[in-house]
Amino acid sequence: MASLALSRPRLLRRPDVPVLAVLALAVMVLMPILVLALSWLGDESAVWRHLADTVLADLVFNTILLVVGVTVGVLVLGISLAWMVSALDFPGRGFFDWALFLPLAVPAYVIAFVSLDLLDYAGPVQRTLRDLIPAFAGGSVRRPWLVIVTLSLVFYPYVYMLARTAFMAQGRALMEQARILGLGPYAAFWRVALPMARPAIAAGLALALMETLADFGAVAVFNYDTFTTAIYKSWYGLFNRNAAAQLASLLLVFVLLVLALERFGRGRARFEQGGRQVHRVRPRGIAPWLLTLFAGTVFFLAFALPVGRLIYWVADSAWRDLDARYVGLIWRTLLLGLGAAFVTVMLALLLGYVRRTRRHRLLHIAIRGATSGYALPGSVLAVGIVLSFAAIDRLLTQYFGTGQVLMGGLLALQMAYVVRFLAVAFGPVETAFERVRPKLIDAARTLGASPAETVRRVYLPLLTPGVLTALLLVLIDVMKEMPATLLLRPFGWDTLSVRIYEMTAEGEWARAALPSLSLVLAGLLPVYLLMRRTRVY
Repeated sequence: MASLALSRPRLLRRPDVPVLAVLALAVMVLMPILVLALSWLGDESAVWRHLADTVLADLVFNTILLVVGVTVGVLVLGISLAWMVSALDFPGRGFFDWALFLPLAVPAYVIAFVSLDLLDYAGPVQRTLRDLIPAFAGGSVRRPWLVIVTLSLVFYPYVYMLARTAFMAQGRALMEQARILGLGPYAAFWRVALPMARPAIAAGLALALMETLADFGAVAVFNYDTFTTAIYKSWYGLFNRNAAAQLASLLLVFVLLVLALERFGRGRARFEQGGRQVHRVRPRGIAPWLLTLFAGTVFFLAFALPVGRLIYWVADSAWRDLDARYVGLIWRTLLLGLGAAFVTVMLALLLGYVRRTRRHRLLHIAIRGATSGYALPGSVLAVGIVLSFAAIDRLLTQYFGTGQVLMGGLLALQMAYVVRFLAVAFGPVETAFERVRPKLIDAARTLGASPAETVRRVYLPLLTPGVLTALLLVLIDVMKEMPATLLLRPFGWDTLSVRIYEMTAEGEWARAALPSLSLVLAGLLPVYLLMRRTRVY
């Protein structure tokens, strides 16, 4: 027995509640993935024959086309804009430096229905063209190119944010050395600056593509069938959860491929900060004004135009929806967001504490697993959680006669939020823990402070900024989350995002403006915090 005890890992020899909690949390995050894999044990051959005969080929083609198109779009926009504000001087550079972050505050489905309203056959753009050009017939713009452009305008800030930080951190000396070696400004960008920023660009691209694969609202507005829309139709159209689970597992394969490509693209490359900020060069002739025009066009299309259209709708007629029902939507949205944010941040604090105080490889793997839920689309999480809870309910009913305990309530929805956004909370919390230096703790103990007093006077003041940032980020992400909320919400628990989906599904663009503008205004604060965190002096 003694030899058996010695052979066990030291981590498991005696109970450690925080460690066991982290392991349990990792299992909870990975459980939906396991359930999705087990769904293939069920025979859904009839459904798959129907899908193969009708939409399966289109689903795969549309998803691949969307990924490739958004990849090109976010790389072109993100890298070019990041290099412009980092290394070039042009009119309005100071404004665009922070204004190009703002599209992050606009949900993709909001830009989607605003674009469709403006550009479709009955929209003002085509009406004006028909008046000016009699030969112009017009037509529907529900085309793949508009879906790709829309999602590129929404998600380019992920690449822009990280590439901008990488370019600014390279320092002036590096570019000066490249110029001394005979490289012109463009050659220095392609051969020095861009390769060094590759890790940051790859990370930003991975975030953009995961959001693209997880998107449901924008593709639903354009009637562009992808795996997320197929999951929803299988759930509510075919009433077949197992088929939805199998479709969700295929979507998860795309996500894993994106993560693998990100690792491959990043390789072992790293970038380090330089000692001085990049010296900005002012191009000659009309080039500075062309740069201003390019940045201004992107900002106008990605933020100013959709927000301006929402304000117009709200001022014109949407104020009529300011009634008790709208107050209820806001209340339920905030209640779900605050509840999920509180639980998620508490769990993030647990992960940060265990990571800081324990040293074990298995534990670090568990923490990485616990924070991997952000890579799971909301629709995938919803299907996995429902199947998991349904199986647990069946076992409880069979052995204890409890009936339905987990299904039909808020627990499944809150679990989806926690699993999906735990990584969002863990980033600021982990950064806050890094500010708590071991010397400060040792000094507090030397001065006779009790553990409780050490927490109150050392930990709390240093952790509070990170905790508040994490709470705010999770709150806004939960408020904007659409697919998980649509699939898991209890009856009567409609939120702002659900209201937007209902109105856009019926073509009521103007009535979707009020909840959309509410989400945009709420999203501006975390975008401001992101701008502060990525500021390079």
